[in-house]
Amino acid sequence: MAKELYFNKDGSAIKKLQTGVNKLADLVGVTLGPKGRNVVLESKYGSPKIVNDGVTVAKEVELEDPVENIGAKLVRQAAAKTNDLAGDGTTTSVVLAQGLIAEGVKVVAAGANPVQITRGIEKTAKALVSELKNMSKEVEDSELADVAAVSAGNNYEIGNMIAEALSKVGRKGVVTLEEGKSAENSLYVVEGMQFDRGYISPYFVTDSEKMSVEYENCKLLLVDKKITNARDLINVLEDAIRGGYPIVIIAEDIEQEALATLVVNKLRGALKIAALKAPGFGERKSQYLDDIAILTGATVIRDEVGLTLDKADKEVLGTAAKVVLTKDSTTIVGDGSTQEAVNKRVAQIRNLIEAAEQEYEKEKLNERIAKLSGGVAVIQVGAQTETELKEKKLRVEDALNATKAAVEEGIVVGGGCTLLRLAAKVDAIKETLENDEQKVGADIVKRALSYPLKLIAKNAGVNGSVVIEKVLASDNPKYGYNAATGKYEDLMAAGIIDPTKVVRCCLEHAASVAKTFLTSDVVVVEIKEPELVPAGNPMDNSVSIARMRSGSKSTWLLWSSSRTQRHGYWVAIGLLVVRQQRSIPSMACMGQGCQDKGYVFFKKERFTSLHVDPPLDHPIVALRFVHMDDFEIYMVGDPMVDLHEGKQKI
Repeated sequence: MAKELYFNKDGSAIKKLQTGVNKLADLVGVTLGPKGRNVVLESKYGSPKIVNDGVTVAKEVELEDPVENIGAKLVRQAAAKTNDLAGDGTTTSVVLAQGLIAEGVKVVAAGANPVQITRGIEKTAKALVSELKNMSKEVEDSELADVAAVSAGNNYEIGNMIAEALSKVGRKGVVTLEEGKSAENSLYVVEGMQFDRGYISPYFVTDSEKMSVEYENCKLLLVDKKITNARDLINVLEDAIRGGYPIVIIAEDIEQEALATLVVNKLRGALKIAALKAPGFGERKSQYLDDIAILTGATVIRDEVGLTLDKADKEVLGTAAKVVLTKDSTTIVGDGSTQEAVNKRVAQIRNLIEAAEQEYEKEKLNERIAKLSGGVAVIQVGAQTETELKEKKLRVEDALNATKAAVEEGIVVGGGCTLLRLAAKVDAIKETLENDEQKVGADIVKRALSYPLKLIAKNAGVNGSVVIEKVLASDNPKYGYNAATGKYEDLMAAGIIDPTKVVRCCLEHAASVAKTFLTSDVVVVEIKEPELVPAGNPMDNSVSIARMRSGSKSTWLLWSSSRTQRHGYWVAIGLLVVRQQRSIPSMACMGQGCQDKGYVFFKKERFTSLHVDPPLDHPIVALRFVHMDDFEIYMVGDPMVDLHEGKQKI
């Protein structure tokens, strides 16, 4: 595909890129702060989305001008990267990047060296990250609700629920979100280890009303292979009968013959038993079985370690205080006797998390830790409508991510105040830079750091410059502007807190995007294909042919505008590519469901006759119609003749 080149000889390319940056930043910026507004996003399917989340808004932006669109995409990277690492702060990243670019473009346009300028920006940002760590403090349990509430737009209902969830499963526990079925939010904790595998047969059910299996002081047999013969289980089952204890078998699979034996003994009352398939697949299945073994004190039966099922006895069985099986899930509650082994296993998995590169892998490992540690907190987000539910869920997700980030790296003063205070550190950093142009880059960072607070104030209906002046008039680093109440106060005491990790990611990624932007000098974009212009009247009942030229080819689109029965819309029924020659060479059948609408395509190398009734000798596409009276058929005798002149009616 041909490309178009935009050189920055007169600054036009950079101006267009900056226009794209500003369009995206101005759109995303309306969501910043406690008095930020929502953005309504059109949805092709279903109801529109109403969102207050920067990265969600940014993902939806596609600008018509290709150069402006590239500018928007560059800044979108800052939001996406911040979201990936910190889970929040996406709007701040975009606004900060906009500030760095705006201030940088002014300097570069005046003749400064963009390479030295960007080095100054990069070095200053790196030094400020070190200063940020010095300003950070560890988050207290009482402050977790504040962190979550600020991220959720000052919603303390969400903040308190997330804080409660973390108090129940621990700071490093797993909290998951679900879409609730009621209008209210709710929280519940799944005690013990739970996984998505239910009983193999409903005949194992002990509570017919709940359709569940419940056993207390239960033994578990773990088998890392398929059980094919019931005779292999004789030793284990006889011990269970003599001991009078219930037993749950977890295996890769159980064949019908062996399963029938277990079911018959359960129904006769000889055994308290249940069976289920092991959770996971492949390597992950073996890891889950090992986790269950650690939790219950069992030994996994597997060929690799020389253990065979027919020689297994009660020594290999694990113990659980309670086991509950439903059709879709199983919950195992340990008796606490293996806590030391569980702690060691958790430490091993944490090491695996540090080494893991994929987010999905980290997520699965964290789930394993949560299951072993004794619980997963589930927040069910409720709302009156689907549109409200989606918006609310995004807020809760941001709040949860912000809370996790605060646990990881601590907290700093929120409300844009920390970034503003960092600006005061820039003068000292300038002394360490190599030349004047790098110092100009440091000044660019200094000015840009005020952009987020200005916008927070603007969204609250206050003059941003006045707010900045009043905040800087105080030497107290915690003193700032509370946009939610309109007061100037100690923001830390007021609960206006940001996670250090979020602020760090915003600064690093905004600086990275600004560096890329300011050192760009040529933009290369694809040349768009011309739009298809149809021939014929779209309101008649006709099969029409239209042409769209592209290089040495002409593309012919054939469609029907039939209004027969329930088909009251245009349906594309075939696509034909014609090279510059005097005859139509071939055609591919492309219309899915053609038969339902009364027409069929044929693929031919040369057409000597039309497959219509009566036959006609013309070198054109063959059509067969079930209801001929419902259509008019048009043809083009010469593909190089303009459609308006060359259209013929058969």
